[in-house]
Amino acid sequence: MQIPVNAFKQALQQGRPQIGLWVGLADAYVAELLASTGFDWLVIDAEHAPNDPRSVLHQLQALAPYPVHPIVRPVHGSVELIKQYLDIGAQTLLIPMVETADQAALMVAATRYPTRGIRGVGSALARASRWNQIDDYLQRCDEEMCVLVQIESVTALANLEAIAAVPGVDGVFFGPADLSASMGLIGKPMDPAVQSAIAQGIATVTKAGKAAGCLTGNPQVARDYLAQGATFVAVGVDTSLLVKAASDLAAAFKGPRTASSPKANSPY
Repeated sequence: MQIPVNAFKQALQQGRPQIGLWVGLADAYVAELLASTGFDWLVIDAEHAPNDPRSVLHQLQALAPYPVHPIVRPVHGSVELIKQYLDIGAQTLLIPMVETADQAALMVAATRYPTRGIRGVGSALARASRWNQIDDYLQRCDEEMCVLVQIESVTALANLEAIAAVPGVDGVFFGPADLSASMGLIGKPMDPAVQSAIAQGIATVTKAGKAAGCLTGNPQVARDYLAQGATFVAVGVDTSLLVKAASDLAAAFKGPRTASSPKANSPY
């Protein structure tokens, strides 16, 4: 049995833009539905959505037959959690709230077996190795690991050049919501100061030879990120899409709601 090739990592290395969607409904049936819609990648969010390793496992299994790449975002950069997500088959991780080069290096080490890293060896129990049925899994799996770190604070921006230079960091993702909060502009991810910081960050990351990414629900802003050099851009969130579509449908028959409606083109 052959190890699954990380086509997403290959695409980033080749500079081919990858368009993604956030998946927060925490359900394998929803994940499979979204896998059939044509995105290059889907983030299974365990930071802000009610996911755990078992629910993430079910979603990974649901996505497996489709030509879409699953990315798992753990609740925080925990070596122990990373071990669990890798063992159930995740090959690409999006690590939130990375603020220093040392922290980024630890996240890379958590995805590699000794002596290159500190990942615990338990492949006989792991879906990732197909329960030790993949040829030379222990020797080859490091090649298919993709580590994406999130820049979400003023501190992280100050350390961005050093973070992007860490070997094994494949991409750097800018989180506009938390970044805007850290800049004193909470709830204003589209503020010019936030967008300028992201644009400068994308330039720093691409100069380091790494992939840059971001999330937005605004189609024009997504195109702007791509034009600035970002190669993995999420263009929406499943929960926001569902709320907007359902609200629009209800309004078409019942009239506009008196309560505040969802923010247009915003996943936040």
